[in-house]
Amino acid sequence: MRSSGAHYTPRMRIVTVPCLADNFCYLVIDEATRRAAVVDPGEAAPVAAALAREGVTLGAVWATHHHPDHVGGVRDLVRGAGGGDAIEVVAHATDKPAARVPGQTRAVEDGEQVALDGLHAQVIYNPGHTLGAISYWLRDAEGGAGAVFTGDTLFGGGCGRVFEGTPAMMHASLHRIAALPAATRVYFGHEYTVANLRFAAAVEPGSAALAARATAVAAARARGEHSTPSTLADEHATNPFLRTAEAAVRAAAATRDPAAAHDPVAAFAALRTWKNEFK
Repeated sequence: MRSSGAHYTPRMRIVTVPCLADNFCYLVIDEATRRAAVVDPGEAAPVAAALAREGVTLGAVWATHHHPDHVGGVRDLVRGAGGGDAIEVVAHATDKPAARVPGQTRAVEDGEQVALDGLHAQVIYNPGHTLGAISYWLRDAEGGAGAVFTGDTLFGGGCGRVFEGTPAMMHASLHRIAALPAATRVYFGHEYTVANLRFAAAVEPGSAALAARATAVAAARARGEHSTPSTLADEHATNPFLRTAEAAVRAAAATRDPAAAHDPVAAFAALRTWKNEFK
């Protein structure tokens, strides 16, 4: 995927903030101005503590979708920062008429740019998990791959459930993200990676890349480290939901739906149904 008129943000620093049971939200910090956009604040207290710890102030909220575990902290954070419209709260245009994102001040469409000081993010529309799901892609240096915040669309080793869209929508949305540069860092919405890789191993039991990633992630988690971010290179190599063009993945999906052998959307749908039931 190419951005027309892409902006670069060399002053960017990203801080992962765990919240709720297994959610991630993120501070995207402009080091020059010491202001931050927060992505998907599911609750306010951990974000407020992180802002104080990092010595930065809240400048914007960037929501990937309307689910409460991603936007539940918005009102308290905005109120704590002085309220009013001083804090831009961004979400997709489909969420604003029903006020599904608390305090939403800006409704964006695919391809728009959002900015905070020197930070510039391109919006990628990702319907499937919800009809208003979006990702935010930032370039972090001239020619650098940067980072993408994918919410519950693309996870480490997996993807979100299809709640409001269709399998065809979700499949297309995942492949829009997958078209970004392979070195792009993927900051996802939940700590599901260990379980996702266990499912991926059931789909491709002979994958050496998958076995190596599962071992590395398990070791990191044992050290108390997060599995976020991954890279798109990691996901291309090990995430079955991005690998529906691979013969082994299609063959595994075809055990659930014979159409998966020749139809990538059917393969995706079969994998997603299988994952929903996987223990």
